[in-house]
Amino acid sequence: MMSWTYRLAALMLPCAFLPTPVPAAEPPVFSEALNAGGLPAGWLPFNPSPKAKPTRYALVRDGNDIVVRADADDSMSGLIHPLRINPAVTPLIQWRWRIERPLKSADMTTKAGDDYAARLYVFFDYDIARLPFVARTKLKLARALYGMEAPAAALNYVWDNRQPVGAIQANTYTDRVRMIVVESGADKAGLWVTETRDLAADFRAAFGEEAPLVSGIAIATDTDNTGERVTAWYGDIRFLKRGQP
Repeated sequence: MMSWTYRLAALMLPCAFLPTPVPAAEPPVFSEALNAGGLPAGWLPFNPSPKAKPTRYALVRDGNDIVVRADADDSMSGLIHPLRINPAVTPLIQWRWRIERPLKSADMTTKAGDDYAARLYVFFDYDIARLPFVARTKLKLARALYGMEAPAAALNYVWDNRQPVGAIQANTYTDRVRMIVVESGADKAGLWVTETRDLAADFRAAFGEEAPLVSGIAIATDTDNTGERVTAWYGDIRFLKRGQP
């Protein structure tokens, strides 16, 4: 089990790789990859814990599409992509995902159960000066200790095993990451599911204020706490205007 500070760094690590400024306005589309195999262009692997095995990610063919397959076995790592999105212009995020099954022993209300068959992070360029003193001090400590520019706000959309769809709560390690249950349980396991979320509305519901610019996204399938084995697949991720098909 990682310490609180280490886990905080792990949760925030993706934005350590985000350059400034970030030129990309859209994430690369997995399905436009020329060939299966290897990692998708523009996505970088991150492994927040040297002691944990990395989850394996690779582009694979699924029917006529190319998608990302994630194989986790008592492992934790993810893929990140820096970008610059204005939620006031394109407030919707849409993606497809599929899981083999939900995790059996995960529990998002406990540190020991903080694992997910599939998750999608959205990181925001939030001004640290707006945080209360205690939260600002903790974040500065994490940045100094781990040498990373940890973001001050993130949403984490998850496929959970037990909490109801629509549940929103702070991550058990830091309230600067808010968990949102988009799918739960095994009813849709094995099926491709398309999700569309209103980032602007979700940020208001989670943090009580308007969403700043999006600075990056990440996908992750992790089982390092529960020690379980699971496979998930991720399809294209898009940012849309309201009313856009």
